[in-house]
Amino acid sequence: MSTSRGSTLQTDWVRTLEQVMGLATSLDTARGLFLNRALEVVRTLEGEAAVARCQAELGQQRIMDFVNYPVTHLVRLMIAVVKELSTRHGGAEQVLRMLGQKAAVGLMSSSVGNAMHTKTGTGAEHIAASMQAIYKVTANYGERSVEWLGPRHGRLTMRRSFLPMPYHEGAMVEVLTQLGAQKARVQGHVLGLLDSEYDFSWETP
Repeated sequence: MSTSRGSTLQTDWVRTLEQVMGLATSLDTARGLFLNRALEVVRTLEGEAAVARCQAELGQQRIMDFVNYPVTHLVRLMIAVVKELSTRHGGAEQVLRMLGQKAAVGLMSSSVGNAMHTKTGTGAEHIAASMQAIYKVTANYGERSVEWLGPRHGRLTMRRSFLPMPYHEGAMVEVLTQLGAQKARVQGHVLGLLDSEYDFSWETP
C-alpha cells in the first residue's frame, strides 16, 4: 500500500468514526475494558509516550474495566489510536482489527469469557449462543442476529453498532478461536453507517 493510499484510508476511517460519534446518545455505553485494551495495544507497539497522547483524548481519569463509559469515549480513543499507529503498523484497518482482537482477548479472559469456556462443544448452536451472550453483556445498544448458512458457516448482522467493521472482524476471529473453532474466518460488509454484517466460518479439527 502506498503512503498516499494509506493516508487516504486513515482519513476515511477517521471521518467515519467522527460521523458515528455524532449519532450516539448518552445512553449508549461501552465497558472500560475496551478502552484499556486499546491503550495496551498502543503501549505494546509504541510505548508510554504514545499512550499518554491517546489518553489525553479521555482526560486523566482512571478507566475501570467493568464500568460503563459513554461509547463516544471509545470511538474518540479509536480515532486517536488510528492516527497514532496506522502509518507504522499496517494502516487504519489493520490497527482497528488489532484493537478488536485485543479487546476480545481481554473479554475472553474475564468472568464473561470464563462462563463461555465452561460450556462444552464447538457446534454451531454453542458458538451462536456464546456470541449472542457475549454481545448482550458487553453492549447496551443495537441489535444482533445470527443466520446459519451451513454447519460451520453463519452470518452475524449488526444494527446500530458504533464500532467499525474491521474492529468487529478482529474481535470475532479471536472469540471464535477461543470458543474452539479451527481456522476461523470472518469477512465483514458495511451496510450503512451503523449497520454491518459478517460472514464467518471455521473448519473441524
